[in-house]
This record gives sequence, structure tokens and C-alpha cells, in this order.
Amino acid sequence: MFSKVLIANRGEIAVRVIRTAKAMGFRTVAVYSEADIDAPHVQLADEAVCIGPAPVGESYLLADNIIEACRKSGADAVHPGYGFLSENADFARACQAAGLEFIGPPVDAIELMGSKRLSKLAMLEADVPCIPGYEGSDQSDEKLISEAKRIGFPVMIKASAGGGGRGMRLVFEESELASQIKTARSEAKNAFGSGELILEKALIRPRHIEIQVFADKHGNAVYLGERDCSIQRRHQKVVEEAPSPFVDPDLRRRMGEAAVQAAKSCNYVGAGTVEFLVDQDKNFYFLEMNTRLQVEHPVTELVTGTDLVAWQLKVAAGEQLPLSQDEIRIQGHAIEVRLYAEDPAQNFMPQTGPILQWSPDEGEGVRIDAGIRTGQQVTPFYDPMLAKVITYGATREEARRRLIRAVQDSVLFGVTTNQTFLANILAHPAFIEGQATTAFIGEEFGQDPSLSVQPATPLATALGAVLLYRSKADRHPAGLFSWRSANPAPWPFELRSGEQKLNVTVAAEAHDHYTVSIGDESVELQAVTEQAGKFVFVANGVRQSARYTRQGDDIYLLHHGCYFQFTDLTHEAAASEDAAGSGRIVASMDGSIVDVQVNAGDQVKKGQTLAILEAMKMEHPLKADADGVVKTVNVKTGDQVKIRQLLVEIDVEN
Repeated sequence: MFSKVLIANRGEIAVRVIRTAKAMGFRTVAVYSEADIDAPHVQLADEAVCIGPAPVGESYLLADNIIEACRKSGADAVHPGYGFLSENADFARACQAAGLEFIGPPVDAIELMGSKRLSKLAMLEADVPCIPGYEGSDQSDEKLISEAKRIGFPVMIKASAGGGGRGMRLVFEESELASQIKTARSEAKNAFGSGELILEKALIRPRHIEIQVFADKHGNAVYLGERDCSIQRRHQKVVEEAPSPFVDPDLRRRMGEAAVQAAKSCNYVGAGTVEFLVDQDKNFYFLEMNTRLQVEHPVTELVTGTDLVAWQLKVAAGEQLPLSQDEIRIQGHAIEVRLYAEDPAQNFMPQTGPILQWSPDEGEGVRIDAGIRTGQQVTPFYDPMLAKVITYGATREEARRRLIRAVQDSVLFGVTTNQTFLANILAHPAFIEGQATTAFIGEEFGQDPSLSVQPATPLATALGAVLLYRSKADRHPAGLFSWRSANPAPWPFELRSGEQKLNVTVAAEAHDHYTVSIGDESVELQAVTEQAGKFVFVANGVRQSARYTRQGDDIYLLHHGCYFQFTDLTHEAAASEDAAGSGRIVASMDGSIVDVQVNAGDQVKKGQTLAILEAMKMEHPLKADADGVVKTVNVKTGDQVKIRQLLVEIDVEN
């Protein structure tokens, strides 16, 4: 028995676990790094303990600090969430040694399934279908290259100790193999502490289908249907739904029974997910088993009417599973997308900075799991996922329509996010028809407007200019802003939107009418109301609204599901010397340097990788912006760097 649960995690999953635990009558304890002192999960828990500085290696990944936090707070159980130490057998073992209930599977199951190599061997022995590949203990580059040739191209390189797309590379040609093995091993070592790799024959255009399993301490095990996670970018899930539009009842039963067999083969207890790849002929192959709650568990909860965190707590307390297999029903449809602080138009570069406003959408069938708040800082130390937007409907189409609206109407100003990218996926014909595979984003979505910088529309530009004009007018005595001895004069603005510079004039007329000139174009609109960050106006005879917030000379705008940011350049500072082609290579974000590939005096070519920056659990190459000779290298491997810090200088060839 236990009564106080410490949640060894942060962000939305910590908030989600705390809410269910409190609803069930448990006391809760949050842990936090120095960067998370004011985070929502800290505020929501009954108690909280600081476990170290911001870097995960000095806080959330230190098992001893978390065990000590249990001792200080009197917590007698630990819920690991997902990520961090959730699939770390040593941590589970340490919890047991400290007399704590680890709310997860037995240590042996974590250890087995935590290794893609060993788990695949175990599944082959348990007669669970597996993809041909190499899972051997010889990890030399020579052996991996030899085995890849035997398997045949394309081949998938995978980190044995983890997932989420890190340490994973798809290789089509032998010439790419050695460099991709090196990169995958490095990324795996940094992300999971182990550079062990496996190889698999790559299935092209498969479905990624996973089965939710649950087992108790009394030998009972069930499956709760499937989730379709086929839409992925860099092997990271983007959209998840339940049930899958591809899976029929017979395939669901066969996969479910195989997943339960996989769980029973390792004496599993608690929540687990068995992931499969499924080809077009509905043959399925074991991919891996995640020995924890999945990010996408809400879609299963919505279609089965369950609370899987409550199930975890009950099973850990020794209770039997709440439902038998025959009692589990799937009704309706649920879809989830992951809201990330990243810029799809800049190759999904993770973003950092303040959250100026967060107002999640509300409505029928909408569920938003978030771990952020207005005023919070998005730092480079953690995964860039901010929230999950989930909707439920009686049909798939109803859930899809609700999700597009919820994504577009959730307001997040301050950091760039992937909201437009997500909404456009949900509106794509291949997704609407349920035909999207793991190749969808690469093959069918590559030309989507959300993946490149788009110019601001004339109406959005007019809105930004009018809102800036009105803010200036509010700071002047009534009637004196833009006053002239003759008629009121149009007010000129120079605005920046992305890389665009726009010359705009705003002419105010009676009754809140405005005429905005943008180059050769003209937009007329009438203000109706402006309050609490919502501007209601009439344009082209249609009454509509936009959400906005101001920050200094910047105005952030959300209109028709699209975000815009305009900066008033009236008093623009001199242009930065860090422009493209300057030879000054600066950090694209806060992070750590994991590799430096040049020395002073080296001749380099434009586009050549000079160093690799690790931030938000991903590696980002920093490349030369011009041909030349390296003048100085200001960093070394292991250095922590700040955004825009000068890393390498090149004497540029004229």
C-alpha cells in the first residue's frame, strides 16, 4: 500500500499524472530543476522538491536525487511518466531497494524490453513476428557494415536503448553507411547513455500500429485496441489516432493477441505498448515494446472510456485489472497531435523563449494536456513538446474537424510552434481518406506551405498595422495622435514580418474606419471592439476576429488559424554583422557542443559542417555560410553555449 506518489517527471505528463493521483485521494510530490521552479506541475502538486540545475544530467536523470526527494517528502511510490528514467531498470531497482513502489513493470521486463536487440531475440523465441535484421553483440563498425550488406538496402539503423527517432537513420546506399552509423551511435550515446545499435530491413511505406496492453500482479493481461501512429517526421510521431482506419477486426484481434503474448513472455505488469510495422497486405512485425505509458495514451482513454493512469495506480496497489478482455469496448474515434516549440519553415529548428500568452481551446470533445503557462520560459534543456491537443468524436471525421479547429484556436504567442503544420496535415486528402503511411510527410507533404516561410497576407499586415496604430494612439491625448494643422495625415510604418520589410501607411477615418496601404495594395477595415487581446473588425463586408498580444515593438497575431509577427522598424537598430555569408558562425540556440570538426587554418566550403550542437534532445549541424579559411574556433566539445554566441570565424574568400 502507498499513499503519497512522487512524479519523477516534468511538463504535461507530470501535470496529467498529478491530476489523476489527486482525484484518487493520493498525496502528490513534484520534482523540478532550477529552470522549472515556477512550472505548472510544481504549482499543481501538494509538495515539490528541487533536484538540481537545469540540465537533465544534473536533475531529472539523477536517480539518487529523486530517491532523496522521496525521503525528504515521505513519498512511498514513484510514477516515472515517460522519457527520462521511465524505462531505466537501474532506477526501478533503486526504488525497490529504497522501499518505494515503482509504478511500472518489473525490473527484468524493463531490462529486457529496454534493449531493442535483446527484446527482438525474446520475441523471436515467443513466436511474435519480427522484421529481418541484425541484433548481435558484435558492435564494431565492420560487423554492422557487413550485416547491412547481408540484409540489403534500404536498411534502418536503430539505437538499441531508446526511441523517439533519436539514434535512428534510414540508409539507402552503402556509401552513406559508415557516416550514418557514426551519427546514430553518437546520438544514441548522448540520448540514452548507450551507443548499442541494431539493424533492420527497412519497410517502405508501412503503417506504424501499436497495441496498448495492461497486466496486473495476478496474471491477468488485456489489450485495449490499437493506435495508428503512421504520420511521423524523422521517426518521431506527429499524429496518433484510435482506432486505426487501416485495421479491421481480425487484424486487431491478431495483433492484440500477439501483444498480450509478448507481455506475458516477460511477466509484464502495468501499462505497456507493443509497437508493430504493418505492410499493405496486413502482415505485421514486432518493432519494440515500450515499458511505460505512451505520449499518445489519451486517444485510447477516449475510445475505451478508461483512465490509464488510474489503472496504473490500481495495479501498483495490488488490485486486479478493472476490466476483462470481453468487457473492453471501442467506441467513437480520437485523434491527437503534439504541439512543439519548433519552426517547420526552418527545418523544424527547436525554438526557445518566453510564452507571452497560452490560451488553449475549449469545446465539445476537446482535451488538451499541457504543462505550460503564460509567462513561462521555453528553455533548450528539454524536449520541445509543449502540449498535446486531442479530440473525440462519434466518427473519425467529427474528431478530425474538431481537432483542426482546436489546433487553430489554441493561442500560443511568443515562441514559434508547429500549429499550422499540424492543421495542414489534418486537412490533407491522404489523411482525410485514412491513407497516410510512415512515408506521408516525406513523399506527399513536402511542398506544404507550412514547410517554408510564407509572406504575410495583406489583411494580416493591415491588422498588424492598425493594432500598432491604435496602441500608439492610446498613448497620446485624445485626438492629438497624427494631428496636423490640415486634415489628419496617414501614419507611415515600416514593418518586418520574417525576412519581409513592408512600407505601410494607416489612414484613420471617422467611426473607427481605417484605410491601410501596403505598397500598391489597399485594405479597408472597421474596428468593432478591442479588448482582452481580441480584436473584432469588419473587412470586405465580413465581421471577424483576431487574437493578438503586444511586446515592445512587436505585435503577435492569430487570424484564421495562421500566426503572424510584425515588428515596428521605425527605430530599427543597425543590421547585425552575423548575416548570411559573413563567416561568423553563431549558435542557433542554447545547447551543448557535442562535436567540433574543424581547426583554425582549415580550408572549408560553404555548407560544410563545422560543429554539432545538441539541444532539446536532437543534434543540429552548424555549417559554413561561405568558402574560406577557419580563422578561430571558440568552442570545444562539451561546452555549453548560448543562442547567437560566436562559435567559429571564417576568413571569407572574395
